[in-house]
Amino acid sequence: MSGFEVPDVLASRYASRAMREIWSPEGRVRLERELWIAVLEAQAELGMDVPHEALEAYRAVVDVVDLESIRRRELRLRHDVKARLEEFAELAGYQLVHRGMTSRDLTENVEQLQVRRSLELVGHKSAALLQRLADKASAYRDTKVVARTHNVPAQVTTLGKRFANVAEELILAVERLERLIDNYPLRGIKGPVGTQQDQLDLLGDVSAVERLERAVTSHLGFRRTMTSVGQVYPRSLDFDVVSALVQVAAAPGDLATTIRLMAGHDLISEGFSEDQVGSSAMPHKVNARTCERISALLGVMKGQLAIVAGLVGNQWNEGDVSCSAARRVAIPSAFFAVDGILEAAMTVLDEMVVFEEELHEELRRWSPFLASTRILTRMQELGVGREDAHAILREHSLAAARRMRSEGLSHPPLVDSLASDPRVPVEREEIERLVDPEGLPTGLAGRQVDEVVRRARIVAERWPGARDYRPDPIL
Repeated sequence: MSGFEVPDVLASRYASRAMREIWSPEGRVRLERELWIAVLEAQAELGMDVPHEALEAYRAVVDVVDLESIRRRELRLRHDVKARLEEFAELAGYQLVHRGMTSRDLTENVEQLQVRRSLELVGHKSAALLQRLADKASAYRDTKVVARTHNVPAQVTTLGKRFANVAEELILAVERLERLIDNYPLRGIKGPVGTQQDQLDLLGDVSAVERLERAVTSHLGFRRTMTSVGQVYPRSLDFDVVSALVQVAAAPGDLATTIRLMAGHDLISEGFSEDQVGSSAMPHKVNARTCERISALLGVMKGQLAIVAGLVGNQWNEGDVSCSAARRVAIPSAFFAVDGILEAAMTVLDEMVVFEEELHEELRRWSPFLASTRILTRMQELGVGREDAHAILREHSLAAARRMRSEGLSHPPLVDSLASDPRVPVEREEIERLVDPEGLPTGLAGRQVDEVVRRARIVAERWPGARDYRPDPIL
């Protein structure tokens, strides 16, 4: 190997060990060899002449993986599958595997096995994240915070509802992921153009070919096999996979963005360890760097989705390999990125700190504005037309906001101005009650949190062990 090998940054820095193992070059070679042996065993059971000692010889060298030797063969042959096939044949001392198969019978099925195993790992970690979100939503169910739309104070919500919002989005993503896993079909052993002619020539009859297909499907653990494909399965299936991963990543992406915004107002921290450094120049810095990582990796995933979208509907006739380089980059990278996002999001929720006094102070500061819709409703009840009431409140609110900025006021002088305006039929005492931060209502937030938590736990329980999952330490 060259002394200038560059690591896959997504895999080495962000993905977990479990995800790297699924996509490791050594692991892929082993999976291919296991598939070759499974097909050979099925062919033997269906009447082909396969000596028992040949099968034993192949099994004995499955784990003897020399990537450098394979690389040298590929440099000479300029064909990756043929290089790995020759290596396996030489190690075993037989040339019996791959009969009746084309390269895509090997690579497509093994890649699909890697995809499905990765989807299951993503599902497990998503369920673990759901459990944490449910716990946080319950813990902060009634903790009032300033709700912001367009990042501007709007009304009152609860911190628990913010976590529930993310959980609701993740529930939808996990449910889609579960459907995808349940229905994800294997290409199967279809031959060079998808007709299975070569297996028919080898095995002699249709029923034997069908039994071979079922044996391979069972070996790989799939429930369904595609019936009519060409050399490759439709690349729209890859799009379905990567788009499902992007949907999974969207919920922790929204969580990370919200935490970054709240951290900027000293309302929350994603956690900061004793020896952690926020800046090499500014010793005081405490950054939401893990949340920033989530946002960055989500951007990477959107790029991978664009790559696989470009492959959809672009296959020539029964197939070509114009998609191969793009798929080798996009599909593993999408899994590495979503894996890194889920690991990071769980770490953030495990380590985060909520500054409840700061939350209350922000609520106190903005409470008169947050209660504007309550005052609007009350003015209508007392006979003021809705649009007239809106205009009056807008006038006073904007004037109060200007005074806060120009005079450095810590609290908007809205109560005084409204109480002194004869157009406002609400008594001062009632206005003060309506804007009291302790009494500001949160609508159905609590009920919404309870329902989302209930559903989140149901979904998470479908993934045994998810509650106990602990993310890898992150760099």
